[in-house]
Amino acid sequence: MEMYEESFKRFKEGEVVPGKIIAVDKDHVLVDIGYKSEGQIRIQEFRDENGDINANVDDEVEVMIEWWDEENEVVVLSKEKAAKVKVWEEIKKLHDANETIEGVITNRVKGGFSVDVGVQAFLPGSQADLRPIRNLDEMVGQTFKFKILKFNRKRSNIVLSRRAILEEERESLRANTLSSIYEDKEVQGIVKNITEYGVFVDLGGVDGLLHITDISWGRVKHPSELFSVGDEITVKVLSFDLEKERVSLGIKQLTPDPWTIADEKYPVGERITGKVVSLTDYGAFIELEEGIEGLIHVSEMSWTRKIRHPSKVVSVGEEVDAIVLDLKPENRRISLGMKQVVPNPWDQISEKYPVGTTIEGKIKNITDFGLFIGIDEGIDGLVHISDISWTKRIKHPSEVFKKSDVVQAIVLDIEKKNERFSLGIKQLQADPWKTVEERYEVGKEITGTVTNLTDFGVFVELEEGIEGLVHVSEISKEKIKTPVGKFNVGDIITARVMNINSDERRIGLSIKRLEMEDEQSLLSEYVNKMKPATSSFGEILRENLKEKFEENDEESEDTPEEASLPEEASIEKEKETPEKVEKEEDEIKENKEDGIKEG
Repeated sequence: MEMYEESFKRFKEGEVVPGKIIAVDKDHVLVDIGYKSEGQIRIQEFRDENGDINANVDDEVEVMIEWWDEENEVVVLSKEKAAKVKVWEEIKKLHDANETIEGVITNRVKGGFSVDVGVQAFLPGSQADLRPIRNLDEMVGQTFKFKILKFNRKRSNIVLSRRAILEEERESLRANTLSSIYEDKEVQGIVKNITEYGVFVDLGGVDGLLHITDISWGRVKHPSELFSVGDEITVKVLSFDLEKERVSLGIKQLTPDPWTIADEKYPVGERITGKVVSLTDYGAFIELEEGIEGLIHVSEMSWTRKIRHPSKVVSVGEEVDAIVLDLKPENRRISLGMKQVVPNPWDQISEKYPVGTTIEGKIKNITDFGLFIGIDEGIDGLVHISDISWTKRIKHPSEVFKKSDVVQAIVLDIEKKNERFSLGIKQLQADPWKTVEERYEVGKEITGTVTNLTDFGVFVELEEGIEGLVHVSEISKEKIKTPVGKFNVGDIITARVMNINSDERRIGLSIKRLEMEDEQSLLSEYVNKMKPATSSFGEILRENLKEKFEENDEESEDTPEEASLPEEASIEKEKETPEKVEKEEDEIKENKEDGIKEG
């Protein structure tokens, strides 16, 4: 009777009651809930993700009464809705107790994430972590614990927070970390953030800064080259401020400073191999080991080449050999040299090419002052413009040679200290001025071509490269101020050689002397042909000669012919005041010297 009466009791819609599966058919699962008739649940509510039916006879389940029909004795049940009711009850319980609930982030939604905690809940993006998340998709599919911030069952609204749990955990860790941390302690940490000036490391609730200068004894361009967010690293506490909760960290301090033993590992004169890590205008920095770099100055890269920039010789990342030139550990400096690895060619050049040796080479460069001829690799010899020709007047070397011409020259001088190699081309031939006195004796009559006209005289080419000067005072018996207008370049003239100075490469010529000699010769010839004359005629003749030579003396110095003048003429010559004669001779002599010097 009790069972019968129990079967007639009324159930409320939405009520959750226990039941037992009594049968499973194609479309429904029949559940006995103690009513006069069995309740029905759709078979789909018992299918899992793979489509299998998870329902067996005698299994106990909690179901919710959706509705019933007393007349037809039909009861519709729902297992899923019963489960949701239980979840909401659990959510209220956990919220009131400030406890956590576990859930799976199913997908991203506007402003955050959708989380399955038995029912759908919302996780704002700001509550997902302690710091902004760069890649939100990485969290989808992961299972976390959450705090329930608020819920509304009627609206089916639940707001969760993961950050609240993380903050509690961090605070707990922070307290433990602060109580155990001290200077010089080695600790484990996780890279939290990377900037251009350093790395922030999470030590367990407390963040420490690993500055870029404390990462390595060597060169670090950017911390991201060595670390990534999430890396677990070992660091050393350099300083700790408890009040400000600031911690300075270092990694390089975990190993000894390599400069403390640098003088033992890299003595002066030692040959080393290193990698080029940086280039500047003045040299290249070479890494010998982590923390030790040396500088190869541009002046120490080549014995012979003038290096304007180290990039012409080496490149970053290249391994090079060098010699230790100087070491100053206290200043953390090592001076290196590349050229010292090979012998200095200037040490051998004087033995290979002694002075007087004839060499042959190609013209590598032409300048205003000479030619540069390639001798050995990296060594050029200079032929100065003055050593190109004995006789030619060369305004620019390019008048005679062009780049890449192969020429011969003689070694004139080698200055190892100043790294100068002097050559000469004209020295391959004898100096024509050395024998000019043999070819042009003083007093000799010569013929030449006018090559240049100046206010002080006329330059006459006697042979190729040999010129003489006819000073303006030696052009004519008449006084003239300038030869310009009386001669033209290219005129052929005849003159007498007055003096020769082969050391100063000068030849003095005179046209006037030649004319005077011609007149004297004609006069002598005329006198010799005359018959003996009376004394009166002879006196007249002598008087005429006297006047003639007195006129000549006013314009020039004494000539050899004056020695043969009649006695009376000589006497008259002596009657002139010594001061006047000396003054005229000095003027003539000075004009000649000025003309020769200007020539």
